Parts: sequence; structure tokens; C-alpha cells
Amino acid sequence: MTTARTTRTQHLATRLDISTAIPFETFLTALETAAPKFRQDRIEGIVNRGGTWDEVLAAVAENAPHGLMVFATVDGTALMTPAGHHTRAVEYLIGNHTIAERMFRHNPLTLLYAPLRILVFSDDRGDAVFSLDRPGTLFGSLEDPRISAVGRELDDKVRGLLAAIGVDVESASFDD
Repeated sequence: MTTARTTRTQHLATRLDISTAIPFETFLTALETAAPKFRQDRIEGIVNRGGTWDEVLAAVAENAPHGLMVFATVDGTALMTPAGHHTRAVEYLIGNHTIAERMFRHNPLTLLYAPLRILVFSDDRGDAVFSLDRPGTLFGSLEDPRISAVGRELDDKVRGLLAAIGVDVESASFDD
């Protein structure tokens, strides 16, 4: 048996809970339109035929009209309803691996935060609340200015995604 070495890093993350005033189902449909499902088959096809990174960049740009894609979902409603809960909730992993690569090259720990973990849940009126830890603070915790800059770029991508859905992003402050 080997002795493990543990490093501890404490950091602050800023969670944003954005009340959208958009009905839950309407918001989910708009979100999944603005951030379409990642088309892994296209990327696998490029890789399998020995394609280039430029081809991957082009395929992702076509797949992600606002720079972000849904990599996975977890239906929290289905998981929590049997316990008697009525709040609707869906968790998303949303990101763009071509953007993540620009951070990964400096530190593989970036994949701890990429893709972004986003929760959409219903409030008491049935409207969607969009929650995430602000990318700028997550990636800023890695204390590399090159990674921090991309984290702030992801703040802008999320802000743009919300604007595309019709959320007033002026009231959804991403600033510290």
C-alpha cells in the first residue's frame, strides 16, 4: 500500500441563482435549443478518420450556436418525486470542450469544473430558476491568469446563453 499525499486548497465560489420569470418547461426547451446536445458522433467521426483540431473546432462551432452545448442531464424531478417532492429540477453539464482545452493545457484540474454544472429548478410560481457557480470564480481558484481569463470568458458565454433565451441578464450580475 502506498501513502497518499493530499493537497488542500480552500477557495470561494460565487453561486448565482437567477429567477428567470419564464415557465419551467418553456425555459428548458429554450435552454436546450440555445445549448444543443453535444454531437459526439461528429467528433468521433473526425477523430476516427484522423481529422484535425481545426475540423473539431468547426464542428463544435456549428453544434453550439452560442458557444455552449449540453453534455449530460440528470432528471432530478424523477429522482425526487418518489420521496414526495414536487419541485421540478434538471441538472445539466453544459460546456464546450474546445474552450476547456485552452485551460486544460495549463492545468488538468480545470476538468473538475468543466463542463459547468447547472441546475434549473421550479420556483413556487412554476417559473425556472437557473443556478450555477460562476465560472470566473471556479476557474479563478486555480490561480493561473491564463485560466482565469477563460473563466471570465465563460461568464460571458453563460450571460449570452441566458440573453438568447430571453432572460434579462442585466439583473443577473456576473460581477463580484
